[in-house]
Amino acid sequence: MKIIIGNACEVLEQMKHCVFLKSALQDTLVFFFMSHSEHLGHWSQGLKSAMQDPKVQVYKDEKAVVIKDKYPKARYHWLILPWDSISSLKSVTREHLGLLEHMHAVGQKMIQQCPAKESLEFRLGYHAIPSMSQLHLHVISQDFDSPALKTKKHWNSFTTEYFLNSEDVIEMVRSKGKVTVNDHASELLKLPLRCHLCKQQLSTIPQLKEHLKKHWTK
Repeated sequence: MKIIIGNACEVLEQMKHCVFLKSALQDTLVFFFMSHSEHLGHWSQGLKSAMQDPKVQVYKDEKAVVIKDKYPKARYHWLILPWDSISSLKSVTREHLGLLEHMHAVGQKMIQQCPAKESLEFRLGYHAIPSMSQLHLHVISQDFDSPALKTKKHWNSFTTEYFLNSEDVIEMVRSKGKVTVNDHASELLKLPLRCHLCKQQLSTIPQLKEHLKKHWTK
């Protein structure tokens, strides 16, 4: 009987230990998924924290702030963000017209202050479907000379109709009171790689980058 009781006690202890491990494992998994979700949330909200950081601000006034893109897709790539909380173009109404015009003017000012303005072309515009929360206007040089430009998606987001010209957006808001985006805009990111200047089609990003060098001003 003593042996049986002793074995039973050992079994009970082992069962308790297993229950403890199971509980600990569940807690760990819950913590991991919560942390992972928070991380993803922080990523999409990253611009909201970056725009408040004096270390990354390159210009600011009472209506907007300019920061350098953390992963620039060209030699010069700035983001202009309004201080007002506006999630995306979908939230823009006619009452934001003056703000959009101001952001465009700030973008022009950034270009005028750029030391390479005489040798580079620039575009100002918005992504049709931005990946980051908080409205932001891209001011980007057209050399696309950057190690951060790595994928077809990167390229097509700036060189197809996925990239909405700032002046077109302003005119759309002036005439319609809102910004309308093509329902199939995301399909534009899948288009073949084409040089934005001569329209030659290239097979890979490395080939495209090598080709672009032909267009750079010596």
